[in-house]
Amino acid sequence: MESVQKARRMTRQRRKILEVLRGTDTHPTADWIFEQVRRVMPKISLGTVYRNLRVLKESGEILELNYGSTYSRFDGNTDNHYHFVCLSCGKIGDVMLPLSDQITRQAAGAVDGRVEFHRLEFYGTCGDCTIKQ
Repeated sequence: MESVQKARRMTRQRRKILEVLRGTDTHPTADWIFEQVRRVMPKISLGTVYRNLRVLKESGEILELNYGSTYSRFDGNTDNHYHFVCLSCGKIGDVMLPLSDQITRQAAGAVDGRVEFHRLEFYGTCGDCTIKQ
């Protein structure tokens, strides 16, 4: 029980990681987060960042986005929202559309079980990459 409470305690490192992640909308990798945190906490290790990202994800403080690449991206915005993924450069952005409860209801009628939520991503070419083409 003590180790569970300790894992959920908001340590200085965990607080800084969360602050960095909530201060960007770029959906960064753990390596990027590590570089940002290391600017103010030079002795922090990459392993500490990974462990704290896992704890923050498990506690519902952040989202882990995995699009089949070799690394995950992280999102400090835990409100249910959609994403746009650029197929050219890999950039991920938020899509600010009203959420569709109709999709969730339709899925609930199509599966044997209970649908808790849905996640939807849009794929295409971002504005920067479109200009380069």
